[in-house]
Amino acid sequence: MAGMLGKRDQQHGVITLQGLLLVFTGGLLVLILTAAFITSFGYFRGYVADQLGDHARDGATATGLSLSNAIDGSDPVAAASLIDAVFDSGRYLSVEYLDHSDSLIAGRRKPLQGTAAPGWFIRLTSLPRPMAEAEVVRGWSRLGKVRVVSHPGRAYDDLWRITVGLLVGVLAIGGAGLVVLHLLLGRILSPLKALEAQARALGQRDFRKRVDIKSTRELNQVTEAMNQMADDLGQLFEGQGKLIQHLRKVNNEDPVTGLASRSAFDQRLRAELESEEKAAPGVLIMIQLGFFVDYNRAYGRSEGDLLLKQIAGCLQRFVKRHTESFAGRRTGAEFAVFLPGASAADVRVWAEELVAELDGLYADHAAPMDTIVHAGLAVTAEGLGSRDLLAAADEALVAAQQRDESCCWLSETGLENHHNMETWRVIISQAIRDRSLSLWLQPMVQGGEQSVVHYQVFSRINSPEGVLKAGLFVPVAERLGLIKDIDRLLIERVLERLASHPGERLAVSLGSASVADPEFRSDLLASLGQAGPLVSRLWVGVAEQTIHHHRKDVSTLVRELVRLGVPVLVDRFGVGGVPFSYLKNLPFRAMRIDNSFIHNLDSHDENRFWLESVLAIARSRGVKVFATGVETAAEYSVLCKLGIDGAMGYHLGRPFAAD
Repeated sequence: MAGMLGKRDQQHGVITLQGLLLVFTGGLLVLILTAAFITSFGYFRGYVADQLGDHARDGATATGLSLSNAIDGSDPVAAASLIDAVFDSGRYLSVEYLDHSDSLIAGRRKPLQGTAAPGWFIRLTSLPRPMAEAEVVRGWSRLGKVRVVSHPGRAYDDLWRITVGLLVGVLAIGGAGLVVLHLLLGRILSPLKALEAQARALGQRDFRKRVDIKSTRELNQVTEAMNQMADDLGQLFEGQGKLIQHLRKVNNEDPVTGLASRSAFDQRLRAELESEEKAAPGVLIMIQLGFFVDYNRAYGRSEGDLLLKQIAGCLQRFVKRHTESFAGRRTGAEFAVFLPGASAADVRVWAEELVAELDGLYADHAAPMDTIVHAGLAVTAEGLGSRDLLAAADEALVAAQQRDESCCWLSETGLENHHNMETWRVIISQAIRDRSLSLWLQPMVQGGEQSVVHYQVFSRINSPEGVLKAGLFVPVAERLGLIKDIDRLLIERVLERLASHPGERLAVSLGSASVADPEFRSDLLASLGQAGPLVSRLWVGVAEQTIHHHRKDVSTLVRELVRLGVPVLVDRFGVGGVPFSYLKNLPFRAMRIDNSFIHNLDSHDENRFWLESVLAIARSRGVKVFATGVETAAEYSVLCKLGIDGAMGYHLGRPFAAD
């Protein structure tokens, strides 16, 4: 890419094909017209010079005959009168009557003056001044001779008028010819500009641009070939995107419900709990439909699958209402939902509402059969791994199943470590009012030398309980509608940091509610617009799930950010369930793979193959690929072999306070 930009910069100032043809053809036209002008001018000058010579001879002959026959040439007074009359006609510079010894008998002379032609033109053309002589005789006696020089004033005037007319004609013809030539070349070569724009679009992996302008046969064939190539590349990209989407579904989605498969859910849960930065309080819900085996036996497998799909639809709507939560199918009619950053008391209320909704849906399908829905809740705790949390949720589910009605059962594990929503509201609101938000930076590195690509910005809240990580309060802030205020404060601090550290590059991630809010988007664009060129060093991340739920808002924001020169990346790529084709329609510069795909990458062949496919298609579009959650040397080794553009995690560098 840098090489292409370098070559493009080197081509600045090189004449265009249209300009070259215009200069060559226009120059040829000017040369022809100039030659025609010079030839015509020379012809007219010679013609005028000949006329001057003829006029001088005619004047000398007529004067000589008059002195010879009509007037007595031997009488100086009469001769002088005749010469005065001829001279006063104004058509001669000199008229002289000379004797045998060339002595002047009578004559008149005057300088060249009184012409309409400018002096520089007279000096430039310099017409000859022909002199003619005629004998004066009386009978057989030779009295003398008459010498006449014609006045070239009229000749200069005629030549000046002819020259001006020629020049005006040449300029008019030349100007009209150049204008027509410019328009004609513009019309003929107009597809070239469209082809150039199409080629640049293809270089940026935009295959939607078409050239519909018709011109000459050769250019039409080129445009058809380029359009066909764009179609083929677009279809190839579409096929690659569908393949990657299919691989993701096969490896990570349950084929019946579309929820996360058991292995994918466990992988993501493990990444959430075992990542030091993302580790945060949360609640796991295990849900079981009772008597589902009897339902399947009574109504058949297809009806059972239809019920499971509708149950999954309820769970997906539940997940959408609770930011960063995710759901999966375990086995049969058993489902799991994890809500990060939520308190046990709040989740218990939500779970009871969810169980009531699922029970009503189940009962409507199974009537008149008996139905029941149970849920077990387990709360995260320090030192509690994913297996322990799943086991605690299973135990709570078994306890719920001891009751003969649809209900929830909450495990006692970790209950003392959680705030309820109101307590969180007080903590976060106070932090916003006090502006007690601090920046922590974690390096995104590349290659074996681990050179820094940029720093990912994490926010921290300074509370009476100590410093709270973003993983603790951001999910809660999303639910409470406070994330917009946090993101405003974050952007303000980040811009201050960029201004005071000229060589630094930073990356921030925006909350889903912030992106969906028109007022926040307007404030964000205004702040970045006022910041000037330094915004080119700020990566702005938008989560893939946000793209899924707010496609129109994301599209508007991304295009405006790109217009300002802000590079935009897809955050948490792979868990949003969005068709890969959005990369073709939105100008993202990079994507950041979710840490659930990186966790234990060295031993997870399916994720490694999927990531390799993502890298291939991203490179074909000039999109960088970053990875998060790198916790071991083995994981980073695999990423380096795949050619990742950047990676971050506790193995590569821990977050540090920006201050």
